[in-house]
Amino acid sequence: MTRPGPTTRVRIRRLTGTRAVDRRDDLSTEEPLEIRLALPGGGHRTVAITMRTPGHDFELAAGFLLGEGVVRPGGIASIAYCTDEDLLPEARYNTVTVRLHGPIPDLPALDRHFVTSSACGVCGSAGLDNLHERCGPLPEDGLRITPEVLYGLPDALRRAQGVFGKTGGLHAAGLFTAEGAQVAVREDVGRHNTVDKLVGWAELTERLPLSGHILMVSGRTSYEIMQKALAANIPTVCAVSAPSSLAVDLAREFGMTLVGFLRGKGCNVYAGQERIFVE
Repeated sequence: MTRPGPTTRVRIRRLTGTRAVDRRDDLSTEEPLEIRLALPGGGHRTVAITMRTPGHDFELAAGFLLGEGVVRPGGIASIAYCTDEDLLPEARYNTVTVRLHGPIPDLPALDRHFVTSSACGVCGSAGLDNLHERCGPLPEDGLRITPEVLYGLPDALRRAQGVFGKTGGLHAAGLFTAEGAQVAVREDVGRHNTVDKLVGWAELTERLPLSGHILMVSGRTSYEIMQKALAANIPTVCAVSAPSSLAVDLAREFGMTLVGFLRGKGCNVYAGQERIFVE
């Protein structure tokens, strides 16, 4: 079985005016990923099925579980593609099994399966009140970011989007230092997945918490993205487009900095203005 890659080549007909040319085109691959938890006595339990771009699948699984409060940092023992005989060969690279240290936690999130998509993120995410049960306001971190650093982030993110350059059809999320240095970038058809991949990368490389960093996303900022950033202790989230009202509420409630419409030499600061240093 060939492992699916981030791009898929297809034949298309390109029209330019009244002229038609048949050629190849690269598309962003979109396939399902089933995330399972291994049960201590054997067997498994499905936690989520998400549509994603193949690549960094273990990071995606780890970041999703952390962002939803299913596990805490350091709680993952191993992640592997599933080789169960009941799976069709083409599904084996689309299924991962996560083994935790200790028993599976008794969380409301496990009372149902999450069904996610590349478009809408997690359906029925916990509200702000539930977030307080597992995430407190971010501590004072002394982080100060200049406008010049902010203005350079969109171009830095775009330069790192290798698959987008081929397909024109992927979201991206990038992790940067307060000085604007690139730490890591991930791409996916799902904008929430990009953040999960970054958080999962940090978990699997023992870099959590991510205090002192900036998260830059290529689209708009939703509640789900802010929730995932909060779970990783990322204090500042920036986006080229608008935030939702609940994203702003979350940022203000938990002491996060939220920047939107970051384009050219301008932006809107919706929360946490104290981290943006303006002379």
